[in-house]
Amino acid sequence: MRGLAREAALVGAGAITGAKRPGEAAAKGLPGDWVTEVDLASERAIAAFLSEAEPGIAVSGEELGGESAGLRWVVDPLDGTTNYVHGFWAVGVSVALVQDRPIAGAIAAPFLKEVWHAAVGGGAVWEHADGRTEPCRVSERRPARSVVATGFPFRRKERLPRYLEAMHAALETFEDLRRPGAACLDLAWTACGVFDGFFELGLAAWDVAAGALLVTEAGGVVTDWDGGSGYLSGDILAAPPQVHGELARIARA
Repeated sequence: MRGLAREAALVGAGAITGAKRPGEAAAKGLPGDWVTEVDLASERAIAAFLSEAEPGIAVSGEELGGESAGLRWVVDPLDGTTNYVHGFWAVGVSVALVQDRPIAGAIAAPFLKEVWHAAVGGGAVWEHADGRTEPCRVSERRPARSVVATGFPFRRKERLPRYLEAMHAALETFEDLRRPGAACLDLAWTACGVFDGFFELGLAAWDVAAGALLVTEAGGVVTDWDGGSGYLSGDILAAPPQVHGELARIARA
């Protein structure tokens, strides 16, 4: 299933790179939440591929919906739509097989030409654009030297007070923060030690399922903001153990 997730992510990546970038997107209802025809084309291509390969497993995607429980593929066909429309190439495709928790998953970065994939108990792998492949391992930097990725709860303004308190504490605790704007890539980069952690509120399962598996298989810890296992709800802390401890402390404050 790991290989199937990888191939499905690459199918979506091909749909994105093979399309003409639109000059605008349609609003989905919440502020800053956009969709383009390319998002939809990527999801349709991934769903068709997975349905042919494993017809007994449902597909649940960000744009077209689907099952929310049981064994299913959870798909974000174009993570970072705003980036994509603006020509900022921090864009990802995320595919995960989920039953209560992620079982297998893959993330592709179409314009960076990199791929990450993992399976429970099988480790995580980073495929570079130049053809090199290496195991993913989270970083060993101490918190004071850590650069931690994040994302703003721009769709849910009522969550800003809690987030801003955490952001303030994180800036005091860590060396710096980064906000590329594609959660699946933030998690992939955390899994392979580019970033030293990731925290965000108000995401969805398709944003985090594959990336969370990458992080855990690379030696990291992933929880929700209360320290529990409910991160598929979209409130997520992901990091190497020492940095995760600091993130958990900040989230509890």
